[in-house]
Amino acid sequence: MHTGKNLIIHPGWLRVTHWINAFAVLLLVSSGWRIYNASPFFPFSIPSNLTLGGWLGGALQWHFFAMWLLLINGIVYLLINVLSGRLHRQFFPISPKAFLLDMAAALKGKLAHADPRKYNTVQRVAYLFVMFDIVLIVLSGLVLWKSVQFPLLRELMGGYEAARRVHFFAMAALVGFVAVHLVMVALVPRTLLAMIRGR
Repeated sequence: MHTGKNLIIHPGWLRVTHWINAFAVLLLVSSGWRIYNASPFFPFSIPSNLTLGGWLGGALQWHFFAMWLLLINGIVYLLINVLSGRLHRQFFPISPKAFLLDMAAALKGKLAHADPRKYNTVQRVAYLFVMFDIVLIVLSGLVLWKSVQFPLLRELMGGYEAARRVHFFAMAALVGFVAVHLVMVALVPRTLLAMIRGR
């Protein structure tokens, strides 16, 4: 068993897939904002200096590249988690009572991390939420990309225009998760070191 400075918090495969996901999400969000600006459905647009692609065609090329990167990397991440048993060990069980207690402790700044290799209930819920959210982003993205080829999926989402809104709000939820994640990293910098070097 590893102890002290040799404690392995995040295995290599987890760190690699984490950073690939972070890179893919950055590309997807910034290029997606440029695509949204080409045909906004809200009375606002995203500042162009926060977008990627320069023009609609360029943004679409970046978006498709990042889409495949996220999809392939996400499948690898899920497969390793499931086959290794890590998904069950790290993310379950979840109880409403434990979640409320951990959330109350987190809001007071008193959430304990006795073993950094173990997720508390708030982390479990947040990470499971973001997994579900990314699946929703992929499914709604398929409707937007190949609407004719996925008629059932399109209808389940309420049509093409509804799928656009599902995609947008799922993206906004992902951005919100990333923002909270970055705040938590700023508050506990050692978590960043652990994701870089594993310890």
